[in-house]
Amino acid sequence: MSVFRHPDRHHVAVLVRPGLLVMELGLVHRLFGQARSAEGEPLYEVVTCTPEPGELHSDADVRIPVETGPEAVAEADTVIVPASSMEYEPDASRITPPVRGAMEQIRPGTRIASICTGAFVLAAMGLLDGRRATTHWRSADEFRQQYPRVRLDPDVLYTEDGDVFTSAGVASGIDLCLHLIRRDFGAAVANEVARGTVCRRTGTVGVSPHREGGQAQFIRRPVAAPRPSSTGAARAWALEHLHRPLTLRELAARESMSTRTFTRRFRDEVGVSALQWLTQQRVSRAQQLLEETDRPIDRIAAECGFGTAASLRQHLQSAIGVSPSAYRSTFRRTA
Repeated sequence: MSVFRHPDRHHVAVLVRPGLLVMELGLVHRLFGQARSAEGEPLYEVVTCTPEPGELHSDADVRIPVETGPEAVAEADTVIVPASSMEYEPDASRITPPVRGAMEQIRPGTRIASICTGAFVLAAMGLLDGRRATTHWRSADEFRQQYPRVRLDPDVLYTEDGDVFTSAGVASGIDLCLHLIRRDFGAAVANEVARGTVCRRTGTVGVSPHREGGQAQFIRRPVAAPRPSSTGAARAWALEHLHRPLTLRELAARESMSTRTFTRRFRDEVGVSALQWLTQQRVSRAQQLLEETDRPIDRIAAECGFGTAASLRQHLQSAIGVSPSAYRSTFRRTA
């Protein structure tokens, strides 16, 4: 009898271990659980499993019973390996024989992802050899020493290399899950999940729920008292004028700042440069229009500020690896 009850949904197995992080387990269920089709039907079925079923202690003051064993990973379309608080104890082993045995049951071709230091498990199994990967920035030096054959990039939110994905800390796990949903079912579904899950801070008007994997996971700056966004109005205005060839000088003028000051504050608040952010917003807008309208590709390119269909094709290919026509044929919503 199958662990998964709904054969028509994408099956996600979350492989947890003793010391599981409640927040990481919860975010996977919350995000994938909110993904719905145009008819309101769930698109994923998520099952929590563990190498040795039983009651697991967590990083909180609760113990969580997990009844499903490693048979779930053998049936899954996607296997996600979160971190464990046990990994931060002295001389802790990140991959025990039961964990290794569970990982060995993953079928060839299954998509595999890790959150935070869950990347150590993937690396110990050899799944990251020769691949680009990331983990929490505090564990980067240790990771690099233990697994020199992995092309570690400790400065990004998440990585994608073939069918293997890794993310940095807990918040980056949210970004990765949204990225996977976007790949599976398109930007409209992922954006709807983000709108229902991510709370925006006061003053961050116009911030997109989509953060590219290449964005820095940790910006080294002093911790200061919270303050309203000083570039939020410019971002909100830019989103209403994406069709125009916007310049840094023009955006800075919206906030009555010099270009240099605006550039510095924008990166401090958003984590990427203003021009990178504009490109991300234009790609996101193009995805939306490709999914929701029948407009010609050259018109969509103009409305998003790319100018020509060739430019749109280049940027979309760079961002998500497909052409506009291929994206539309996959994710076009007819309902």
